[in-house]
Amino acid sequence: MSDPQTVPTVPGRIMAAEMAEQPAVLQRILDEGAPRIREIAAEIASRGPRFVLLTARGTSDNAALYAKYLIEILLGKPAGLTSMSTTTAYGAEPDLTDVLVITVSQSGGSPDLVASTRAAREAGAITLAVTNNAASPLAEVSEFHIDVLAGPEKALPATKTYTAELLALYLLVEGLRGGDGAAAEDLPGLAAGILARQGEVRALAERYRFAQRLVITSRGYGYPTAREAALKLMETTYIPASPFSGADLLHGPLAMVDNVSPVIAIVPDGKGGEALQPVLDRLRGRGADLVVIGQQAQVDAASAGFALPSGVPEEVQTILEILPLQLLAYEVTIARGQDPDAPRALAKVTETH
Repeated sequence: MSDPQTVPTVPGRIMAAEMAEQPAVLQRILDEGAPRIREIAAEIASRGPRFVLLTARGTSDNAALYAKYLIEILLGKPAGLTSMSTTTAYGAEPDLTDVLVITVSQSGGSPDLVASTRAAREAGAITLAVTNNAASPLAEVSEFHIDVLAGPEKALPATKTYTAELLALYLLVEGLRGGDGAAAEDLPGLAAGILARQGEVRALAERYRFAQRLVITSRGYGYPTAREAALKLMETTYIPASPFSGADLLHGPLAMVDNVSPVIAIVPDGKGGEALQPVLDRLRGRGADLVVIGQQAQVDAASAGFALPSGVPEEVQTILEILPLQLLAYEVTIARGQDPDAPRALAKVTETH
């Protein structure tokens, strides 16, 4: 029998296992988490918050941006992403009476998140923590807490906690408006179908093995996906990846795109994709190496791509869009001879003050 200490670690083993868990995590949230989320949403709605502030860092910040779109589109309430240093560094004391402050964090352990949430509660806010750790300091200082039920996540790149946060936030917003969240019912099965197509992504990864930079773009609900995809690719492959709203891309950055610059476009099936269409036309006109994550017709009109399931409501497509891009980050990293489980210079809990 071999000594366990001499068995070599397989690069990416943990990340691969955690990506594969995502359909089960999504189903767990729908089965076990949704009732509590509805209760919390009903109690918060009864207090009539004026507007919503969202606080997060890193991957969770991209989940918070998704929630901002949901809140503004589905609830019709203004929502913003906070700048924590205004309170933690500058000591600002805003009046947050009747404001809902949602803090999103995988670990719930970052000191600046805890401090800013405590300050928000003292300033009169309704505070809600969305974490993967019910015993975390953030959960303790918040009035309400939603557990995303993802289970322990050991790989440094967050995958299952991100999609779990997205679904929990969607169900929260649905609860705030009295909806039933039915649009999410098919997500676990659809997610499993996407993850089963890893071979397609592996072939796609060959386009980026030697890339020097990437541009990633989208609009609407797809924009948080563009940001999260860029973060995943940078922290695992070390390839500089610049995420842009399609609207912003036209205001100058388009000049850096040429026929050797890979561009990944996330094209939602709905208003976000319609708004992105002029950008796709301009990219094709510049001869860009355009890869599309979207519907089959959009993929067929691009250099390459990955077709997503059709008929999914636009507000929950975000939860599926990121899956092939997680796989892409993994496959490119492996192809470059690196270990996606342990990117250099990163820690699982970032203790920002």
